[in-house]
Amino acid sequence: MQRKLLLPAAALTLGLASFTLLSRPSALLSVEPLTGLAADPNTTDEVPQDHKLVVYQLMVRLFGNQKTLNKPHGTAAENGVGKFNDVTDTALQELKKLGVTHVWYTGILEHATMADYSKIGIPLDDADVVKGRAGSPYAVKDYYDVDPDLAVDPKKRLQEFEALVKRTHGHGLKLFIDFIPNHVARSYKSDAKPAGVVDLGEKDDKTKAFAPRNNFYYLPGKSLVVPKGNDPLGAALKGPKEDQKYQETPAKATGNDVFSEAPKLDDWFETVKLNYGVDYQNGRKTYFEPVPDTWLKMRDILVYWAQKDVDGFRCDVAEMVPVEFWAWVIPEVKKVKPEVIFLAEAYDPKQYKRYLTEGKFDFLYDKVGLYDGLRRLMRGEGTTEDINKVWSQESRGFSSNMLRFLENHDEQRIASKDFAGNAQAAIPAMTVSATLGSGPVMLYFGQEVGEPGRGAEGFSGEDGRTTIFDYWGVPEHQKWLNGGKFDGGKLSQQQKQLRDFYGRLLNLSTSSEAIRRGRFYELQDANNLSSSFNQRDLYCYLRYTDKQRLLVIVNFSATQTYVPTLQIPPAAWKLMGLDPLRQQFTYTDILNNRPATGSARLTLAPFSAAVLEIEPKK
Repeated sequence: MQRKLLLPAAALTLGLASFTLLSRPSALLSVEPLTGLAADPNTTDEVPQDHKLVVYQLMVRLFGNQKTLNKPHGTAAENGVGKFNDVTDTALQELKKLGVTHVWYTGILEHATMADYSKIGIPLDDADVVKGRAGSPYAVKDYYDVDPDLAVDPKKRLQEFEALVKRTHGHGLKLFIDFIPNHVARSYKSDAKPAGVVDLGEKDDKTKAFAPRNNFYYLPGKSLVVPKGNDPLGAALKGPKEDQKYQETPAKATGNDVFSEAPKLDDWFETVKLNYGVDYQNGRKTYFEPVPDTWLKMRDILVYWAQKDVDGFRCDVAEMVPVEFWAWVIPEVKKVKPEVIFLAEAYDPKQYKRYLTEGKFDFLYDKVGLYDGLRRLMRGEGTTEDINKVWSQESRGFSSNMLRFLENHDEQRIASKDFAGNAQAAIPAMTVSATLGSGPVMLYFGQEVGEPGRGAEGFSGEDGRTTIFDYWGVPEHQKWLNGGKFDGGKLSQQQKQLRDFYGRLLNLSTSSEAIRRGRFYELQDANNLSSSFNQRDLYCYLRYTDKQRLLVIVNFSATQTYVPTLQIPPAAWKLMGLDPLRQQFTYTDILNNRPATGSARLTLAPFSAAVLEIEPKK
């Protein structure tokens, strides 16, 4: 991309890589044209909205588990399983100290599993259509119930979840749970639905491949063929009912839009696709009038959980469900609970604006843009132009509605050999994730202590991820867990320093007015001719309001130390309401708690970051 070079006016310089809290979502941002901004290629005319949530994703099954055996394909008794009750007052207090505002409790809803709870009335699942001994939390088999694995007393599982909700709110935190709208487990049957609720598929006409009021898609006259080579517990072990003969007649369409009775091994064969009124096999013709039955059932499920004080829903593969459904259902749920938050797992930048405006989502994943670009930089493969493309093009006008992150349950761990191989690589990238815009930022449990996701856990292999399919202990996270003390007592000094960085950054991001609601101005053009500034490794920008001015700079190099003298162009000084010809300034690194200096010339070590507060000398 051709970039305009702005002449420097006043010099600054910098250093390396602190923080309280807030939260709250809201409506879509507004865009107001401001004189001079639209024509400046280093900024946008977006009016930032204060959406600076800090989301902490934790897999309840793994979070509180203290067992360390980690036997591949191990049972819950062998490898252990975390419980709702393990997310204690102490744990929540420590998360709040870290800077967290919202906790995303992952794996809450009852899903297909090889665990046997038939003694309490839950039918045993068939291992032919279950992935992993613990099962995928995204193959839900009862939308109105919670996973019995997560309860100390499975008969009182819902009460234990409700106590967790109350406990979370008691610490001034809010919570998300997953809503998985596109597909359900093949064994779906609700035994916990409220009186009068008609179950999914209960009144379907199974003689028709598609009918507007059906909840599922069918393949009349055909039976499901379980994929060959499916060994959910490996070749040496057999799961319950595992015989490649799971009965489903007529076969239903598979969750990832596979309209065949014989899904492949790499398909989502353990799930079935829900029918939202789209006839996929006939040109995707839509039948949205009258309101499809599946829409009504999904609305009732969302309202059920909203009325149990859930504050938000992370909506799985939201783009696989018609945007017209979201446009209808989100306002319906907000009639019941106006403050409820809807976060979409979304991957198509061409559809982002539509899902925000028409679909009425509060927030979308920023995976394809910022995550992918930062990942390349962390691996030494990308350039900072990737960051420029995100704010200047991809999310231009709605950056406050994009959730930024470096890890989640789908992605590889930063410290894994498959990603960066070094947890310190997160320092510059997480700084950008948290401060580039005014939208939410997220981290995945264990990320803050450098959990590398090692081990072939069972169904999940040695892939740099922490398993969502198996019972497992998370070793580096367990060092912070420290037997339930949640005090980091077993962490190394380096891990403590890393977690301290995350705490300083996250608290700063929620306490700083400039980060929460300030405008953005990129400084790459103003510095790209400087011999001390390598634009491939260094990225810098301003965030500012009329009350606070910040300069953020990061170093993505794994080996190179830089000592740049940064330039701020005249246009940026003017926008910040400062005059470098008549005023002198102090520069205080508020991320690293360094004393104020009369210049901003600091050393940037490899994988480092600084946030300088610019203040006129008094």
